[in-house]
Amino acid sequence: MIRAAVFVLMMTSAIQAEELKSGPQVGDKLPGAFHPLNLSGPEAGKKNCLVCQNGLNPVVMIFAREIDPTLTALIKKVDGATAANQKIEMGSFVVFCTPDEELEPKIKELAEKEKLKHCILATDNPAGPRGYKIAKDAVITVVLYTNREIKANHVFRKDEMKTEDIVKILKDLPKITTPATEEK
Repeated sequence: MIRAAVFVLMMTSAIQAEELKSGPQVGDKLPGAFHPLNLSGPEAGKKNCLVCQNGLNPVVMIFAREIDPTLTALIKKVDGATAANQKIEMGSFVVFCTPDEELEPKIKELAEKEKLKHCILATDNPAGPRGYKIAKDAVITVVLYTNREIKANHVFRKDEMKTEDIVKILKDLPKITTPATEEK
């Protein structure tokens, strides 16, 4: 009996360890404004509220802790999707939550090298914006929202995000780009 109880507790702990929540969850409203330092875009070099800038428009918001090839691939795809959805004023941005000051020039270089035109790159404190609950173990948190309501949330630990995950994220774009009356 005791062994069974210990086994159940161990399994529950293992399952909980695998479930990582980060950022606002589906159905939540955005916690509010925050002002990261924009490193690209029209407000580069200034602290600017990207949530405010995008208003009620559809947005892909990414929180990241480091630059890696898979994140770069995601950012390029999101930049392209943002360009393709200019008619509905879709926005996108990546906030790097890191204390690493050496990452800032690398982020600027990423924007230039990849010729990002629509996805804004910014930095904020390591904990992320107040109220956004960015998990310490989450290296990448992708949040899709419209009308400031969260429609999709994808979270990845270090080295977890793969190419097929980018495809899944992009498949969620209609959740923010299709008007509610047309959703099925």
